[in-house]
Amino acid sequence: MSYLGEEIKKLGFGLMRLPQKSEGVIDVEQTKVMVDKFMKAGFTYFDTAWAYAGSEDAIREALVERYPREKYQLATKMAAWINCKTRDEALAQFKTSLERTKAGYFDFYLLHNLGEHRTKYFDEYGLWDWIREQKEAGLIRHAGFSFHSTPEELDALLTAHPEMEFVQLQINYADWENPAIQSRACYEVARKHGKPVIIMEPVKGGMLATPPEAVEKLLKEAEPEASTASWAIRFAANLEGVITVLSGMSNVGQMEDNLSFMKDFNGLTDSEKETLDKAREAMSKIPLIPCTTCNYCAKVCPMEIGISGSFTAMNYLTLYGNKAAAAHQEDWLVVSHGRKRADECVKCGQCEEVCPQHISIREELEKVSEAFCK
Repeated sequence: MSYLGEEIKKLGFGLMRLPQKSEGVIDVEQTKVMVDKFMKAGFTYFDTAWAYAGSEDAIREALVERYPREKYQLATKMAAWINCKTRDEALAQFKTSLERTKAGYFDFYLLHNLGEHRTKYFDEYGLWDWIREQKEAGLIRHAGFSFHSTPEELDALLTAHPEMEFVQLQINYADWENPAIQSRACYEVARKHGKPVIIMEPVKGGMLATPPEAVEKLLKEAEPEASTASWAIRFAANLEGVITVLSGMSNVGQMEDNLSFMKDFNGLTDSEKETLDKAREAMSKIPLIPCTTCNYCAKVCPMEIGISGSFTAMNYLTLYGNKAAAAHQEDWLVVSHGRKRADECVKCGQCEEVCPQHISIREELEKVSEAFCK
């Protein structure tokens, strides 16, 4: 059965991490080189967002002003939960995106990062009806949303809004069975509703370009010449019902590597699937805090500590050894979600009494505090 975007090649250019000349200044000339290589290889899908600083302006210069409009697909997003106190402020993001890109219309338009407290803004501002109106006006070709939350919440959203044509999900082989992300479960919900999927974070923000040593050893033994990042992108592109897999390429070298293995990609072989299964198994043997993010602890914690978010960040640090990336996770999952940090734990022990995984939560929070709060 055919699906929306089936004809689009399975590598998309994610424009969140474009090359920079200096801090915060996008290198447009290098971006042009990357766009040219991408288009020459037959790839056509570009993904930006109102919230990606400088990205929409850069893609206007590198793509829109240099190629016929019908030769590519351009996607962007509205983040109504970012400093929008009124419907008009949310709608201004769309107007700004049109002005920045000068694209005339967007092939794919997304309500950005739905889930948890963020969804209410799209509901309260009537943006579901609004996006339908923009489709009727020809300013949007296809409407969907990106999503970071639980499969249960995704199921509820797609049940309430069957008019959404696609979903953008975080999917990679490391998160496929990860209880904090639930990639597989979210993907299966989208497919149950008959929605094609655009995949984001296939390389997990670059983490799977340098995976844990045991995983890298397996991948290199299987294909010595292939980059470790190529395994992550191919895993995602092999899934059924995928419109494209977004790779946030930051330099020409990354672009050339991705094109080398995706230009003629026709799916994973049985041997390659087996190698990725072994890689996931190797990753599962790395000792992590066995938190399933059930958040029973959060319901009884008198200090409102962000326990599960703290543990996800700590596991991130253990797996990838990237302190800056793990600290970003801790800030997002704890502070940005209105929870207290690990160093404010009063060690009352109520959390441990309800934890179904029997985690020594107080002891683990001390380690989190040492890693991120000192």
